[in-house]
Amino acid sequence: MDPVSDSDRLNAAEAYVDALASHRGNEVPFAPDCVRIENGLKTGFSGNHLRRSLNRGPQYRIIRATTDRTFTADGDDRIRATFTVVTKVAFRGRRLAASVHETFRIPASDGLIHHIRVTFKPRLIREPRPQ
Repeated sequence: MDPVSDSDRLNAAEAYVDALASHRGNEVPFAPDCVRIENGLKTGFSGNHLRRSLNRGPQYRIIRATTDRTFTADGDDRIRATFTVVTKVAFRGRRLAASVHETFRIPASDGLIHHIRVTFKPRLIREPRPQ
């Protein structure tokens, strides 16, 4: 089997970040044994668990968008992503958001997401004023 290109591996990570807001987890190429670690805690226990969570999990339903996205390949099995999660939670002209850093293990041997390590820092952002 030929190795998967960096472009395809980047697309796999992008599919995951897209699914955070679109809630279309079935479009993410998870390995069956994929694990997700969030700020040091295991929050994803298999590819199917992560897919179900993205599709219907309340922890993802509050996500409105992912913005300021940057993806880079780092060796034959790592993809790094940084982006901002913007939630639906707003109060007095401010919206809850988070700066996110994710490292994906996506081997060139199969192009599937085997591991996700995420750290994030919540913050408030100012809503643009209507024109």
